[in-house]
Amino acid sequence: MLILVRLFYEFFKTGLFAIGGGLATMPFLYNISESTGWFSRSDLTNMIAVSESTPGPLGVNMATYVGFSVSGIPGGIIATLGLVCPAVVIIIIISKFLNKFKENPYVEAVFHTIRPTSTGLIVGACWGVVEITMFYVDKFNISSKLIDLFNFKSIIFALILFFLIKYTNKHPVIYIALSAVVGILLSF
Repeated sequence: MLILVRLFYEFFKTGLFAIGGGLATMPFLYNISESTGWFSRSDLTNMIAVSESTPGPLGVNMATYVGFSVSGIPGGIIATLGLVCPAVVIIIIISKFLNKFKENPYVEAVFHTIRPTSTGLIVGACWGVVEITMFYVDKFNISSKLIDLFNFKSIIFALILFFLIKYTNKHPVIYIALSAVVGILLSF
């Protein structure tokens, strides 16, 4: 029972402060990983892949995934509720007052500074994923050889996908399916 309370609390905090969408939850998830030991940074990368491949918002999918991993179906439900509750409450409060205060210079200043903060959180989360996926930091720390730092297969595949996405106009599901096939065929 205590684990469910902790799940709700951790994801409530995440939902309250992760301004900017699903990727903005990533720094909070790194923190949850370190403070609880429920999952590793490597597990988190796998969770991102699953969450991005399934319907729904990334943050909600991640909360559900972590909650289910930690405490089954009740954990998935509780973690998801913890994540979305702050948003529901905040939206209700803001909708009551926004029209009254939207021209207020203080409100404008807050929104003006929240945008770069959200961007920084997303970039930080993105770097965490890049670091885990594209680099072998532990291997490099042992050997000190620069060649051991890079995961060349992942870097090359990411670049190929980047250019495919940039120069073709396909649905994201195509790229996800392509990635799954390449992963199976090449034992990525």
